[in-house]
Amino acid sequence: MTLDITPAGASRFPVALGQLINGVGRAREVGRVGVSVGLGSSFFSGVQSLRPSHLKPMPSFSGDLLDESQTHGDALVYLESDSAADLEDAARRLLSVMSAWRPRWRIGGFRKENRTQGGKWLARNPFHFTEGFGNPDKKREIVDRAVVVPGQGEPVWAEGGSYQVIRIVRFATDLWDRDSVDEQERIIGRRREGRWLDGTPEEEQPNFAADPHGKATPLDSHVRLAAPDRRNPPPMVRRSYSYDRGDGDSGLIFSCFQRDLVQGFETVQRRLEGESLAKYVLTTGGGYFFVPPPGDGWTEALLRS
Repeated sequence: MTLDITPAGASRFPVALGQLINGVGRAREVGRVGVSVGLGSSFFSGVQSLRPSHLKPMPSFSGDLLDESQTHGDALVYLESDSAADLEDAARRLLSVMSAWRPRWRIGGFRKENRTQGGKWLARNPFHFTEGFGNPDKKREIVDRAVVVPGQGEPVWAEGGSYQVIRIVRFATDLWDRDSVDEQERIIGRRREGRWLDGTPEEEQPNFAADPHGKATPLDSHVRLAAPDRRNPPPMVRRSYSYDRGDGDSGLIFSCFQRDLVQGFETVQRRLEGESLAKYVLTTGGGYFFVPPPGDGWTEALLRS
């Protein structure tokens, strides 16, 4: 869920920040719920000198139709659990101590056939494809892609944190399901279970350079545009969720983490302009957020300001 500081709360920034931390702590009292927090660019309106250097409102990319009521936010609180009842309990506890805040938007997600394989997070999306094969399988590489380090020009308090992108992507599943599986696989650039179209196993990297005209993997397929050189993948880590709000509104809550928004998500997103998948998907909301490093040091830095 995302939250905004109320006008009254904005005039008492230390109180609002304290309530956010207290609310997150209350949510964590529900033992089987994972809780993390992200900060939007608007959160730093009164402390611009401490804003992470790449943090800004998420722009509208080609083909987007952003609903302002489902986009941006001063803070993102990310709740994860196998129990719907525990999630609701955690959300109630969170909001019960946050009078300086108001809910902005909220969406629930799930990971169908969620599993870890070869160190990678995998799940099946609403288009019936297993995704997550592009993630690294080693902790060191995850850190290299996703975690801010000294020397990046970021505020000291932000070192050890990560930029998170959320995109609510509505899928035209009825239209998609009219296509043959073979056509769907050529649009994505992989077989449904993950194997590459040229026969390369899913755990290996295909050589797109050996297929310059796209006979095996079409040049406008999703995976080929997103990462044209599979041996040098985009510096980001994905962990997305499916959603279904009924009345045909279903799709993907795309989520990725990176140490640099421009080199990570934005570079990939601009490469995807003109992809053959575009007519089946529509991004309607989301936002850019900064996930602080572990510990309380970041809150102390903001309060000292």
